[in-house]
Amino acid sequence: MARGDAGGGDRLALAVLAQYRMATTEQMHQLIAPGVRIEQTRRRLVKLQGEGLIDRITLPQAGRMRVWFVTQYGAQVACEWPELRDWQPARLGWDRTAARLRVDHALTVTQTALAFVQDARRRGDVCQPLDWLTEVYHPLGGGEAVVPDALLYYQRRGQDGGGGSMLRAFVEVDRATMGPERLAAKITAYERLYRYMPASVPAGRARSIIHELPVEEWRRKYPLFPRVLFVLDGTGPRGVDNRLTALHAAAGLTQADFQRQVPIHAAPLTDLLEHGPAAPVWRPVHDPEQRVSWMQP
Repeated sequence: MARGDAGGGDRLALAVLAQYRMATTEQMHQLIAPGVRIEQTRRRLVKLQGEGLIDRITLPQAGRMRVWFVTQYGAQVACEWPELRDWQPARLGWDRTAARLRVDHALTVTQTALAFVQDARRRGDVCQPLDWLTEVYHPLGGGEAVVPDALLYYQRRGQDGGGGSMLRAFVEVDRATMGPERLAAKITAYERLYRYMPASVPAGRARSIIHELPVEEWRRKYPLFPRVLFVLDGTGPRGVDNRLTALHAAAGLTQADFQRQVPIHAAPLTDLLEHGPAAPVWRPVHDPEQRVSWMQP
């Protein structure tokens, strides 16, 4: 497959599905080929399934909707590609049982990604399907880590039509499966990541950086610490308010420099789908009464 379709539609489909973990046929179609008939996307997915690269489950409660995921073989093929250099396969692998148990959250994450990709297309910005990276591991030392649901790369269109500012965001998709306090604790984890400096130099690097001053680990990847976006789903207005109250309280316990440097916003998924992520539907957790765009400085 990789030899016969290098750089083509099959490769893109496998790369996107690997990176997103799970997607429906419709989601895959909108991500990789919205300009053609959906039957072409269906045939492509069936072909990849026949080659053993992907598999599917069927959701009978959703009109027998097909949900696709990469197989272990597909993950082995995809992880060799440079466009997936920051991607890590699911730690427990994928089979139909694992897919069935993760389907609700995984599809909501994919729906959130699709909202950003489609919004960028409408606005003339740059956010390609592979600019959404799921479950990127960020160590905190001692075996602990921050693993956001997604890391988003997004480039705004410049005033002259060229490339504008590059934005990055950690995205947490909450389906109300945990209590508000557990959700809010993620803000503390992001502040720890903001301050984390490795205690020692990784093996093989000591000689090259022996004269460097200690630096926070995130600075090795990002020029600025990414924004933090909480996307709230699975609850009504009262549940959203409860979560915002908890996030506001947690943000108030962080130190002033973190509050100044790292925008943290929350928004219901329904608002993102109705108005688009760029619209002023986000509530800064430090001042939940405001409504802003996530792109606001």
